[in-house]
Amino acid sequence: MQLGGMSLPDYGFYILCATAIVLLATQAVLHPADFAQILVFGVTQGAIYALVALGYTMVYGIIELINFAHGDVFTLGAYIGTAILGFFSVTEGSFSTVNLIALLLVFPLVMVIMGGINVAIERVAYRPLRNAPRLAPLITAIGMSFTLEGIMFLWKGPATVHFPDILPQASATVAGVFFGFKDVFVVVAAAILVTLLAIFINRTKLGKAMRATAQDRDAAQLMGIDINRTIAATFFIGALLAGAGGMIWGLYYNTIYYQLGFRSGLIAFTAAVFGGIGNIPGAAIGGLVIGLTAAFS
Repeated sequence: MQLGGMSLPDYGFYILCATAIVLLATQAVLHPADFAQILVFGVTQGAIYALVALGYTMVYGIIELINFAHGDVFTLGAYIGTAILGFFSVTEGSFSTVNLIALLLVFPLVMVIMGGINVAIERVAYRPLRNAPRLAPLITAIGMSFTLEGIMFLWKGPATVHFPDILPQASATVAGVFFGFKDVFVVVAAAILVTLLAIFINRTKLGKAMRATAQDRDAAQLMGIDINRTIAATFFIGALLAGAGGMIWGLYYNTIYYQLGFRSGLIAFTAAVFGGIGNIPGAAIGGLVIGLTAAFS
């Protein structure tokens, strides 16, 4: 497993990708307009799944833990975003200066809050079990998932929750293909976050420490790397992306519910496995492939 370069587990990934490309090319030739419209939706969906999948793959790459609570961290980010946006006099269905200020303040704030929550989860639930048999932290992760879902259930109840619609309703039609501002926002935001993550992992001292820890934890510790700090940073960054994903989901669909993390988390985990669990580029590609597959199925 690698946090850095592209080392996918076997040729199955390439075979599936080649098959998908052939099927997509056939659809593009037979129904070009429909193909392009579905492609837009698939890329949008895939961008969100990629953000969540990155959190799964980063944690697994560092401590080989399948963090089943990660999908619920994603959902909790959307819930917290809804609550904080409620303090602003936003105008739904249109875009205003207040909406812009609210978005610029709340989006990064939710990311940081979720990062802090995830670090606390790692410290309380996972760190004491780091040297325990692998089944113990796995069961703990499932229990933490139920705990977060229970918190959201008690907070907002079982019904769906409305997320404020504060993005512009602008759209354009190019060659018969509809593009909404929301579609562009999702893809651009996800692309920026993934790019920043890649730069962080490959260029910064902490990012290199994370890669070293993923390669060999004992050797990294002998080299003077603070393992606890590095693992906590991994959980923090994974939750930053999950919080961003939750905000993006809410802004795009304007509807969330307390079990959203189970469904979306399972899909994102599938994307992480598909791209090679523990592999950052693979998780991003896996998210896009899963999104496109769902859109065209």
